[in-house]
Amino acid sequence: MTTSDIARALFDAFARKDRAAAEALIAQDFRFTSPLDNGLDRQTYFNVCWPNSEGIESFELKHVAQEGSCVFVTYEARAGAKRFRNTEVLTISDDRVTAIEVYFGWNVPHDVPPGEHRG
Repeated sequence: MTTSDIARALFDAFARKDRAAAEALIAQDFRFTSPLDNGLDRQTYFNVCWPNSEGIESFELKHVAQEGSCVFVTYEARAGAKRFRNTEVLTISDDRVTAIEVYFGWNVPHDVPPGEHRG
């Protein structure tokens, strides 16, 4: 599998709530970082973040770009009536995801009217 295939497989496992498939894709030395999480280890990721899979119905991958060992993925996720857009950077080594950085996006449709700023 290419690094892009591995990234896609992880998003698919999350949407299907297939923890075994996700565990097979995530390295033992994995780290997860987001605006809310600073370098969570693998076990903490599964304890804290994996339960969020229950609310996610689907991911629509909008952009997938590979640069070396990194895959950049922008997606729209559906969670009930809510839709949101994020970008993640997945680092892959030896066919396993070793790190994920999440950059939170906006709701779809956007909460701020076109051409306006909400401060």
